[in-house]
Amino acid sequence: MSDEVRVWIEHNLCTGDGLCVQYAPDVFEFDDAGVAHVKSEPAGPLLTEEGASANVPDSLRLDVIDAADGCPGNCIHVARIADGVEIAGPNA
Repeated sequence: MSDEVRVWIEHNLCTGDGLCVQYAPDVFEFDDAGVAHVKSEPAGPLLTEEGASANVPDSLRLDVIDAADGCPGNCIHVARIADGVEIAGPNA
């Protein structure tokens, strides 16, 4: 089974602590209101729609999983692309 993953954020649970941005700044970024969002790619635009997900580059997979595990708001979801099973986050 492939280890490729995708990530998304439940924005209403985001506490704005910034751990995700510290762990994986190429994947997460804050908007002007201090809510974290995922980016479509490292230099890409923020995906601000609720439930919008982004594929995670292999080189950043562990950083994204650490961000989900350390998130105080428990709002970051990381799921395998192959089968949709959450491997980090509130439903893992």
